[in-house]
Amino acid sequence: MALPQAEIGVFGGTGFYQFLEGLEEVTVQTPYGAPSAKVGVGELDGRRVAFLARHGPDHQHPAHRVNYRANLWAMRRLGVRRLLGPCSVGSLKPELKPGEFVICDQVVDRTRGRADTYFDGPVLNCIPFADPYCPELRSVMSAAAAGEGIVAHPAGTVVVIQGPRFSTRAESRWFSSAGWDVVNMTQYPECVLARELGICYVGVALVTDYDVGLEGVGGIEPVSIDVVFRVLRENVEKVQRLLRRAIGTIPAEPACACGAGAVDPG
Repeated sequence: MALPQAEIGVFGGTGFYQFLEGLEEVTVQTPYGAPSAKVGVGELDGRRVAFLARHGPDHQHPAHRVNYRANLWAMRRLGVRRLLGPCSVGSLKPELKPGEFVICDQVVDRTRGRADTYFDGPVLNCIPFADPYCPELRSVMSAAAAGEGIVAHPAGTVVVIQGPRFSTRAESRWFSSAGWDVVNMTQYPECVLARELGICYVGVALVTDYDVGLEGVGGIEPVSIDVVFRVLRENVEKVQRLLRRAIGTIPAEPACACGAGAVDPG
């Protein structure tokens, strides 16, 4: 049976389902095993959208165990060429406050052991990755935030750690001293796998906390999972507004080079 098709994809929490009209949940088989969940496909503002819960419907897959290759492959099988990757991040700078967004432009990989390429052989390729995030989608997200009156910093470097633990104070101070802006556990290898598949990808980072290296600066308290989930709950509606506004304004045809060197998933 033919799979339904979509042009835009979204990773995130299951609350986004409520915005999709004519929702159909589909199981997508991939050469890399099962994705984190079934993919919901529907329509939003006249655009066909595929939605997948990155951590599973019950948030049962920790960041280091997410099957990123299957998730991205499933999206591409459904026809997705533009992908929005909302995520939570810890701030490494006092001026990046909880409840604000960062539209990432650079990524630093500090993970280990994650399956992070489709080019395992015999097909070999080295894709361009100087600019990990789609510049066109970054502009779309910044404009959408402005239209919604949401504070969104237009650029920032995210350092991706293995998890599931948070950083030590020494690690956090190191990240800050390197000039990096936020810390996260899922942006890598999500962004590079999207690039290998020729999918335009943007990281939409919600600041949920200050990382532990900022403890004691202006009364900042150390990060905890309770704080992260509380700020996420408080900002769900803001994330949804931002995504809805952005989806309706994504150009039908990309004007970027994100598709260079892509794999054809067949």
